[in-house]
Amino acid sequence: MPIISRFFGIVVTINYREHDPPHFHAWYSGREATINIRDGAVKGDLPKRVVGLLLEWLDMHRSELAENWQRARVGEALKSVDPLE
Repeated sequence: MPIISRFFGIVVTINYREHDPPHFHAWYSGREATINIRDGAVKGDLPKRVVGLLLEWLDMHRSELAENWQRARVGEALKSVDPLE
């Protein structure tokens, strides 16, 4: 799983050749969730504070995440996405 960003103890990945809908995975303290790039729907088990940070980050980087999603679908190298500061 390629790591595309890390911030505040959160690790964000996008898998290669993943299933639709476009999404990324987030890991925090042994817990995981998937976040839909288009609408921000969250599936998983992350603390509310972490989900809030991820949704803020998603809003700032939605186009970069969508581009990485397309790159992953065709097996291209993914680009790092700036962390939330």
